[in-house]
Amino acid sequence: MTRLNLTLLLALLVSALYLVNIQYESRRLFTDLDKAISDAHKLDLEAERLQLEQRAQAAPLRVERLAKDQLQMRPATPAITHYTTYSEPSASPAQRNTAGRAP
Repeated sequence: MTRLNLTLLLALLVSALYLVNIQYESRRLFTDLDKAISDAHKLDLEAERLQLEQRAQAAPLRVERLAKDQLQMRPATPAITHYTTYSEPSASPAQRNTAGRAP
């Protein structure tokens, strides 16, 4: 009978230690999950902030101002526009017919 009682006591102690270990692990995992959710929320906020900043940087008025101030660009007007015309090089009809053929 004493042997049975000692065996049951040992099983009870092992079971109690296992239960404490499982509860500790559960709390640790819950804390890690909560931290991961918090980090994901922070990353979402940072992504939204960066997208807003990117849209602000690409605003047409800002780009135009930077082009004028830093690159000294100016709008094209007919007074400063140079037009070129394209004319085919003069070649005889025989030369034009054989130009595309391989020897």
